[in-house]
Amino acid sequence: MNELLSDASARSIRYLETLDARPVFPAGGPRARLAELGGPLPSGPGDPAAVLALLDEVGSAATVASAGRRYFGFVTGGSLPATVAASWLATAWDQNGFSSIMSPAVAAIEDIALRWLLDLLALPRDAAGAFVTGATMANLTALAAARRVVLAHAGWDVEENGLQGAPPLRVVLGAEAHPTVKKALGLLGLGRATALVVPCDEQGRMRADALPALDGPTIVCIQAGNVNSGAFDPAAEICAAAHAAGAWVHVDGAFGLWAQAAPSRAHLSAGVANADSWATDAHKWLNVPYDSGLAFVRDAAALRGALSVVAPYLPHEAAREPGDFTPESSRRARAVEVWAALRSLGRAGVADLIERTCRHATRFADALRGAGAEILNDVVLNQVVVSFGDEARNREVLARIAADGTCWCGPTVWRGQMAMRISVSSWATTAEDVESSLVAILRAAGLNLRSA
Repeated sequence: MNELLSDASARSIRYLETLDARPVFPAGGPRARLAELGGPLPSGPGDPAAVLALLDEVGSAATVASAGRRYFGFVTGGSLPATVAASWLATAWDQNGFSSIMSPAVAAIEDIALRWLLDLLALPRDAAGAFVTGATMANLTALAAARRVVLAHAGWDVEENGLQGAPPLRVVLGAEAHPTVKKALGLLGLGRATALVVPCDEQGRMRADALPALDGPTIVCIQAGNVNSGAFDPAAEICAAAHAAGAWVHVDGAFGLWAQAAPSRAHLSAGVANADSWATDAHKWLNVPYDSGLAFVRDAAALRGALSVVAPYLPHEAAREPGDFTPESSRRARAVEVWAALRSLGRAGVADLIERTCRHATRFADALRGAGAEILNDVVLNQVVVSFGDEARNREVLARIAADGTCWCGPTVWRGQMAMRISVSSWATTAEDVESSLVAILRAAGLNLRSA
């Protein structure tokens, strides 16, 4: 075991040390070699060292360098050094994070990390929280609590009786709601296509003046950080209208919720703390390893009531048993990496990470606009939507950028127009990385950086 883990450590360190020297998106050759990992299932045991060597030699070369400094394709953070190391240690611990009796350490670390997160994100200090896989499951977790409460107010116990025969429950979404919210609604039996859709403005913000009448059991889902523009729905206005009608407000803040932690960006999320539940990702802007999502619910009893599990063989020894707040029972100790990120960065470090990456995004936008490209959004956060012409032209530029390998940016469709999206989310991205990436992007587009 010692020799194998030492070998794994050496290979991992070598991978990280050489990550920024290779193309951000793997070329065809390394991807073609992935077939070597397959073939018939081995008939008997093999040498673990040989298994690791094959995985490294074939698999590492075919990975996307999303852990590196010049990956801008999706809102994907790298992994802070402290979180990688903590993840390795937590893997060695191999703890089930379900309950305090299964892991006193993990249960305590969850409690600490949740308190820190509520403080950092300026959310109600007595809110409940859950560590889940990502924003999809965080949305589902929070919306399960919402479903419980709004139907209970109508005299219906949805956990006991299900949805058949339940009072009608309405969901209100913005036209730019992320598809993971709709997926969560489908999984909860509330329907992906039955929500009332509110129009949005040119930046993708839900129009508060277009809200429908909110009567009866209702959940309003708003957005903190549009996946393309980075824009925020007007949370204060929507929360006031919804709460006046007795509706629940849920915030999908997969990455935008972290603006709460940055003094220069917190104004964008004004009113978000007035909501009833929130979903976000730690593997985006907090830069912890995949997978790591977070759900928060103002009413702790609602979250516990929607998700707790009771069995004679499951003793409850702590005031907060983690498994009472999450959809999963058996689960890895995700809180360890979040704790390590917060402990190593502190409040000032998280704020600097958010503000620095936003400044990088602004530099991208200013330089590209100056060189003749069209910036399609107001760059208020870490998202830049850029067009070099029609769809064929944009696809051509994207292909050239990928082939060049200096950086990688992703395609998107914004307000009916195919474009390129730049998402700056990694702790490791430097001003020099931005400049070298700009050179590569403009070279691919046939434009000149000096004209910026």
